[in-house]
Amino acid sequence: MTRRDIALLVVGIGIALVLPRVLYSALALRIVLWALFAVSVDLLLGYGGMLSFGHAAFWGAGGYAAALLAKAYQLPFPLAALGGIAVAMALAAPIGYLAIRRRGIYFAMVTLAFAQMLFYVVNELRDLTGGENGVQGVPKILPGISLGRTSDFYYAALPLVLVGFFVAYRIVHSPFGHVLVSIRDNEARAQALGYPTQRYKLIAFVLSGGIAGLAGSLFAIGNSFASLELLHWTTSGSAVLMTVLGGMGTLWGGGVGAAIVLLLEDSLSSVTEAPGVVTGAILIAIVLGFRRGIAPALQRAAVLVWARLQALRAAGQV
Repeated sequence: MTRRDIALLVVGIGIALVLPRVLYSALALRIVLWALFAVSVDLLLGYGGMLSFGHAAFWGAGGYAAALLAKAYQLPFPLAALGGIAVAMALAAPIGYLAIRRRGIYFAMVTLAFAQMLFYVVNELRDLTGGENGVQGVPKILPGISLGRTSDFYYAALPLVLVGFFVAYRIVHSPFGHVLVSIRDNEARAQALGYPTQRYKLIAFVLSGGIAGLAGSLFAIGNSFASLELLHWTTSGSAVLMTVLGGMGTLWGGGVGAAIVLLLEDSLSSVTEAPGVVTGAILIAIVLGFRRGIAPALQRAAVLVWARLQALRAAGQV
């Protein structure tokens, strides 16, 4: 880890620890889980160059699987979340195998088509999934610890969220991640160098699906409810929006984008009857003003401030 990465890690953990004390716990939980979901999308889009409009399939599949496991077998939520991850990755393997054979908008459309198919399948399996009513009354279980309050579950689930972020960080900073970036920049050259690009893209797709499944699992258990909204195409669109807004290819930009979108939605819902319209207008202005995203802009500003302080210190003014 570089010094900058360590500093970002410390700041990120600090923010995550105090977030429920600054905001109400339910909103804090939504922010960290949507941030992890956006990171999974960024792993695929920002580092692999693959735009998925169907990532809600893995967020929702993980959520439904974890909810059903926790409710039917009274499993502790970390074990139920592991089950959700396994289901999401198992689902991502065949979808990814077919989707990576296309590029650009065709890849996006294939992922969207599979996600919509899953949406209708889950809706039809009413005896198992509850259909439009969803899976209700999902227990939050951890032996020896009461998780009745949302704040208690937030801190119990936070280590798993941090593990998800760490896994994404290790992926993009490993030799595998560097090859993935080279495939994004010039796939033909990567193939000429002898890299099996299709295999790399499939592995990235499955890993991204697993991280999304972890976020969806914790989201469903934390809210004690798994609904069809988890699988809706607008859920995928929201995750892509957060990734682009925060900054593609940054990882931590997903957290920034998630926080901005969710805070805007929460604050404007009590001010106007059409919060989506106002939120959309604000987000358009932000995207037009920060072409590369909020996170890179903040990073450049921090570098400039640091350089200015170093110059003043060298001149003896600080």
